[in-house]
Amino acid sequence: MSERDNRNTHQVRRGPMRGHGHGHGFGMPVQKAQNFKGTFKRLIGYLKPHRFRLTAVFLMAILSTVFTIIGPKLMGNATTKLFEGMMMKINKVPGAKVDFNYILHILLVLAGLYIFSSLFSYFQQYVMAGVAQKTVYNLRKEVNEKLARLPLKLYDSRTHGEVLSRVVNDMDNISNTLQQSLTQLITSIVTLVGVVVMMLTISPLMTLIIILTLPLSILATAGIAKKSQKYFMGQQKALGELNGHVEEMYTGHQIVKAFGREEKSISDFNTINERLYESGRKAQFISGIIMPLMAFINNIGYVLVSVVGGILVTKRAIKIGDIQAFIQYARQFSQPITQTAQIANIIQSTIASAERVFELLDEEEEVPETVNAKEIKLPKGDVTFENVVFGYKENETVIKGMSIDVKKGQTIAIVGPTGAGKTTLINLLMRFYEINEGKITIDGIDITELKRGNLRSMFGMVLQDTWLFNGTIKDNIAYGRENATEEQVVRAAKAARADHFIRTLPDGYETILNEEASNISQGQKQLLTIARAILADPAILILDEATSSVDTRTEVLIQQAMNELMKDRTSFVIAHRLSTIRDADLILVMNHGDVVEKGTHEELLNQGGFYADLYNSQFTHKGGNAEVI
Repeated sequence: MSERDNRNTHQVRRGPMRGHGHGHGFGMPVQKAQNFKGTFKRLIGYLKPHRFRLTAVFLMAILSTVFTIIGPKLMGNATTKLFEGMMMKINKVPGAKVDFNYILHILLVLAGLYIFSSLFSYFQQYVMAGVAQKTVYNLRKEVNEKLARLPLKLYDSRTHGEVLSRVVNDMDNISNTLQQSLTQLITSIVTLVGVVVMMLTISPLMTLIIILTLPLSILATAGIAKKSQKYFMGQQKALGELNGHVEEMYTGHQIVKAFGREEKSISDFNTINERLYESGRKAQFISGIIMPLMAFINNIGYVLVSVVGGILVTKRAIKIGDIQAFIQYARQFSQPITQTAQIANIIQSTIASAERVFELLDEEEEVPETVNAKEIKLPKGDVTFENVVFGYKENETVIKGMSIDVKKGQTIAIVGPTGAGKTTLINLLMRFYEINEGKITIDGIDITELKRGNLRSMFGMVLQDTWLFNGTIKDNIAYGRENATEEQVVRAAKAARADHFIRTLPDGYETILNEEASNISQGQKQLLTIARAILADPAILILDEATSSVDTRTEVLIQQAMNELMKDRTSFVIAHRLSTIRDADLILVMNHGDVVEKGTHEELLNQGGFYADLYNSQFTHKGGNAEVI
């Protein structure tokens, strides 16, 4: 484990896994925001530039819903006219007939209303989709720009999954809600108000009957949802455990087989799977009772409405068509209430997602560059540390009063045990972290006075942990220099001793590396990162265990390429294998954040101190020649 990895295991905050779906189930646990009101206002602020289009969406939603609500009333009029005509015929009233022209006229009006309703609904969704996507586009852009301004310590103190969850899952949650749930909420509210108004115009008494069934529905739903929620929470917990177990067993498949732990793995899987089954079965069964129960309560309301309506018709208080219209409205009455309850849960989850995104946007950024920040156009590579003091946390100093003077072209090797501060020194040099005291200069200029882009462009890095992106080998090498030609890429690959293996691949330099670059070996990955650094042609090189992943023969070839690359360049080499740094101009021996010894390889061996102990722990001397134990 590298020094930085070791530090990360202590600093990373591993919070509980969070769900980011909408969770339409009644009993699903809803993630809630800590500051709902403040986050809601801030999110609405992102919609302000689109307020005119949002007003249009609101008006279209109202018109679309109103046209739909008027339909049952008109249909009832047609039914009444048909009933009256048939009754007059049955009673043999002279000249009795059904006024089909009137009915046809109503049907044509209804068709027009439904067409207009559909058109308004279409344009409402079209406009809202543009508003939602533009809003999230701007928010994503803001987050992406923020990520570029955040200091490295934030990424060191959080898991990659936590940051990615905010940038991807939470953002998608916001996008889906803005595009779908807001218009659904508007439609549901307008439908609810419109239906109640239409029912009241038909019969206040029957409206009262329907409304009285509402508290019964709410009580039944709330009771069942509360009971099912604990099972849903158990289901989510078991699902998280199962996913974690499967991922571990999949990624560590060879280790599981090597140690014969297949039966234990299967047993653990079955235990978790059984727990998931029980929780899921109970959660789905209990929450599944809600809809039949609501249907039962609603049917009681329909029966009462039918009985009371029949009585009112016999007393000629209302018309037969109004009974039909009222039953249709009664069926529509419960739907927007259910939708509104679901959307309320979705909005709560969305505000919680927005709160997490805003937390990221509010994170402390890197120390701003100084006004009129300087640039070094032609860096020489002189580096000086003057009484540098640094700690990742308050009251925990890692580097204590370090002073180093490195001249152009020198190779500086940094050695020491894990946690000694080797990688920390490099982080400070590239200004990934800000020092607490002292000063670091390049060519006599304090690095805090330089533009960060200019400072980092002076460095070329080859790290122990390789990083390659999904793309061609040529593109990965060319990442080291903007607008690099194919000839320059090939020359860099040859210098890194990578050209031969690249040409043996089916597509050569056009070979596509997958996301994990697992279609080439670890050693080949390292060769490509070295070629990338060679192509960058930096003034200062940083090599952090650059040859740790290659075989001994390749290491010798790379070392030759490195020696050529390091000519006339200032180089910082972090090494655990001391055989690779014997020829360094200066070796800094670090322990507990201090440079305890410095000098050449021979000088440090002759001192018989800390370096000599490190060296002798790796090598044994026979006949004056060092051989690896």
